[in-house]
Amino acid sequence: MKATVSRKAHFNAAHRLYRKDWSFEKNDAVFGKCNNPNFHGHNYELIVSITGEIDKETGYVIDIKILKDIIKTEVEDIFDHKNLNVEVPEFKDLNPTAENIAVVIYNKIKPKLASYLELEITLFETPRNFVTYSGK
Repeated sequence: MKATVSRKAHFNAAHRLYRKDWSFEKNDAVFGKCNNPNFHGHNYELIVSITGEIDKETGYVIDIKILKDIIKTEVEDIFDHKNLNVEVPEFKDLNPTAENIAVVIYNKIKPKLASYLELEITLFETPRNFVTYSGK
């Protein structure tokens, strides 16, 4: 029997959407207010979902405490109250869009899980705007 276990997390972070190789005008045309050179912030909501077989002995897909600790170490400690463009190395040359943030989070969490577990990341940038990424 397979099941999906999910855990919610939260972090606050600032970012600026722009490409270094584009002019300010082109960045402004594509990214609008999100191209503010002084950055802007979001209260991100994260849902990390793990799918796998239910262990016959424990009844778990994954121990939720283990998942909680992975999220804290790999996401909250690194992203919370940070300027993503400046303070998070993965975004030195990667535009920190919600899509790219979700992929980076996936790539940070996936190696910490047993290989047989499936991972899906859902990242809410606002209550109405969100991205889902499952490694595909």
